[in-house]
Amino acid sequence: MLNDPLRREAAARLRGAELRRAPVPPLTELYEGIGTEDAYEIQLLNIRHRLAAGDRVTGHKVGLSSPVMQAMMGVDEPDYGHLLHSMELYEDTPVPAAAYCAPRVEVEVGFVLGADLPGEGCTVADVLAATERVVPALELIDSRIADWRIAIADTIADNASSAGYVIGEGRDPRELDLKAVDATLTSGSDTLASGRSDAVLGDPAASVAWLARTVARFGVRLRMGHLILPGSCTRAVDVAAGRTYTADFTGLGPVSLSFS
Repeated sequence: MLNDPLRREAAARLRGAELRRAPVPPLTELYEGIGTEDAYEIQLLNIRHRLAAGDRVTGHKVGLSSPVMQAMMGVDEPDYGHLLHSMELYEDTPVPAAAYCAPRVEVEVGFVLGADLPGEGCTVADVLAATERVVPALELIDSRIADWRIAIADTIADNASSAGYVIGEGRDPRELDLKAVDATLTSGSDTLASGRSDAVLGDPAASVAWLARTVARFGVRLRMGHLILPGSCTRAVDVAAGRTYTADFTGLGPVSLSFS
């Protein structure tokens, strides 16, 4: 476990890496004994820094929601990060690829909450009752850790590799089988990845319920109006300037993100 000065130092390293677009070595190599508790505290230090500068929380994301990714990281549950207003992206506004270190996109079924979720004891039924709409989403992820050489503590400290998100219109979750939404990611005529929503903990709503229970331990609630990204239906795909990436979901439709 790290002391407070080392946690602040690690947080400053990540802020500097994002500002200069110059990734740093893995924190797990720089700080002997760093654990997940340290990593979440480092994440929160940088979130508080952004909020103090005028940003605001617009939701949360879940990472490592597939058994394959959990096995690769040597963990038995997902992790999470914060979504901020400054991360909101738009289909009609190209994103400068050079503004990020090593950007990738992930394909997700997002949940827009129409009511607060309970914390401890939150169930899938609670999630469905509180969800105003489910939306097609692309998450832009980035690593301020060099070459994506991340262990679990690295990605948690780095706000679960969050960088941006774009969402489409969506629909009432009760109109869909949320465990059977097929998703395909394309760019031009190229099919880059495909998957199904049950790749996310068997049911993306179960991922949202897990998140609500987990953040409740820290006195945090998932609130009305928040966007929750429960995890990717497909593998992450590297992005390139000059290309547009479109995720198309059965029953939800498409959402796109362009890079300049």
